[in-house]
Amino acid sequence: MARIADLLMRPEPWSGLIMGNHALARAMIEAGTQVIATYPGSPTPEIAAALDAVPAAERPFYFEYSLNEKVALEVAAGASLNGHLSTAFFKSVGLNVASDALIQLPLMEMLGGMVVVLGDDPGANSSQNEQDNRHFSRMAYFPMFEPADPRETYAMYLAAARLSRELGFPFFLRMTTHVCHAKQVVDFGPRPAAAPDWTPRFDRANGPYIPIAATVHPLKRKALEKLEKVAHAAEASPFNTVLSPNGGAPAGVKRRGVISAAIPALAVLENLETGGQPVDLLKLGLSHPLPRHKILKFLEDHDEVFVVEELDRVMEGEIKALAWDAGARCRIHARTEIEDLQGEYDPRRTWNLLGRAWPDLFPPRRTQAPAVSVPPRLPQMCPGCGHRSAFFAIKHAIAPGTITVGDIGCHSLGAQPPDEMGEMIFCMGASPGLAAGLAMRNGTRKVVAFIGDSTLFHAGLPGLLNAILHDDDFTLVLLENGTTAMTGHQPRAGSGEIGDKIPLVAMFEALGVKLVKDVDTYKQAALAEALQEAMDHAGFAVVIARHPCMLKFVRDRRRRDPAYAVKQVAIDQELCDLSRVCVRDFGCPSFVAGEDGRVGIHPDLCIGDGSCIPTCPVGAIGRSRAGGGE
Repeated sequence: MARIADLLMRPEPWSGLIMGNHALARAMIEAGTQVIATYPGSPTPEIAAALDAVPAAERPFYFEYSLNEKVALEVAAGASLNGHLSTAFFKSVGLNVASDALIQLPLMEMLGGMVVVLGDDPGANSSQNEQDNRHFSRMAYFPMFEPADPRETYAMYLAAARLSRELGFPFFLRMTTHVCHAKQVVDFGPRPAAAPDWTPRFDRANGPYIPIAATVHPLKRKALEKLEKVAHAAEASPFNTVLSPNGGAPAGVKRRGVISAAIPALAVLENLETGGQPVDLLKLGLSHPLPRHKILKFLEDHDEVFVVEELDRVMEGEIKALAWDAGARCRIHARTEIEDLQGEYDPRRTWNLLGRAWPDLFPPRRTQAPAVSVPPRLPQMCPGCGHRSAFFAIKHAIAPGTITVGDIGCHSLGAQPPDEMGEMIFCMGASPGLAAGLAMRNGTRKVVAFIGDSTLFHAGLPGLLNAILHDDDFTLVLLENGTTAMTGHQPRAGSGEIGDKIPLVAMFEALGVKLVKDVDTYKQAALAEALQEAMDHAGFAVVIARHPCMLKFVRDRRRRDPAYAVKQVAIDQELCDLSRVCVRDFGCPSFVAGEDGRVGIHPDLCIGDGSCIPTCPVGAIGRSRAGGGE
């Protein structure tokens, strides 16, 4: 089986079954993209992993993991201003971090062209909200492509790159979770044979590049004129097309149609193909700006139209305004229920949605109840995770009523039972600022904030420095596992994987933190003691709770030594008093309950790290005599 790096760099055209993220990575290379920057976040990490798999010496492009999404966008923007086609990509909420710079881009002459790839997340599969980034395209005058599958992802990136170069205008390519991860056979073209031209082409004459009061209106006018050119292109775009799988309505029958884009459009198309309804579908791929004339023609050709879109009523409002201004007589149906504005759309949901307007064409379908009721299962930290050991020690060390503040990362799972550490989570890097506010003139309840090492460098440093400057009275626990674990072990700043290693203790002391403690999380008693000392300290204090990500540690060890096998722990059933502290309070998924009620160890899950050993009040957990390795 070919490695993804070999597929991406194959010089000749080829076809293959490939996921959307990998199809996009190949499209970047075929388009001649020269600079690509990202900050990892689901559902986009596979794009970065594929690009990073290409050996640096063989890359016709420059690729980097940036410190955060704003920096990634700025790096890509700078490259475009210098005449190089560039791309920045990140997950949905990453756009919030990048938005300050993003809003300026359409005002500028992006000489080399630039495509911003979004991994939006309807259904909040791996995000803290379902934000609909189509709003950003309207607010920032940013044209947007919306692919529905890997084939369209590939084709639309090439189209976006071409138009962006021609117009000197940035484009969005908005993917969603299931477009990123779907697989489809895609026919790829050849890889450019010529070496990229790295000649710097920045010229201030292409500006102005300084948006101040005197220049804003001319720059905005230019952006709106470019957006109008994209609107003309949208009218003729093959990605905006009418599909009539059943031939449309016969004479004398009410003419009905659907306007949709991306995944919802495919769901509607499946409804039409399986149900045989005489309904037309206007499927939009270049969705902003809307192809106004094509939409008006579609409205004129139909008596009733339903706008089907995921999440917010973005296209619906625009299409209704367009119809009103044109005096169109077509009835436009709306989504009316709160539930319609949440979650992903699949063929079942779109069938039921259309059935509310047209029950004669989409009658209710009986759904068979599952034969087995599956209980909900909480997401869990991995066996051996140092965060679990840290939370166990900290939970038993802090006084009742202590306020705990969480952040984004693997440690976010600590908010769930049994740890219940981190009673609020806002966004990346928010915990120092939130904790400072919670500690303000708070003389009765201690405040402890948690942040991961990757998150600290992403967005936590300003809040950290603010807490140091004001000597805010709370304790920051830095959960250091040495990697960006939650999104797939991408390199993090400060670990030595990107640039030089940053010694954390020395960094905190140099910034002016008066009390810094550094403890391995497996040393639970020492960690509890360090935390207590930090909480007793008047003012800001830091406890570094460190342990390598054990999932990465074991994987790396097995790559180096395929014969490596872990020793596992075992429970002495004669000593065990069934107090179940190991299950109830520590909560490692390696613990299993036997039919006789006894607690055992699952051999496929236990990695033998031993972090559970000190948690047993009667000392019943110890090293197993079976197994090899260390």
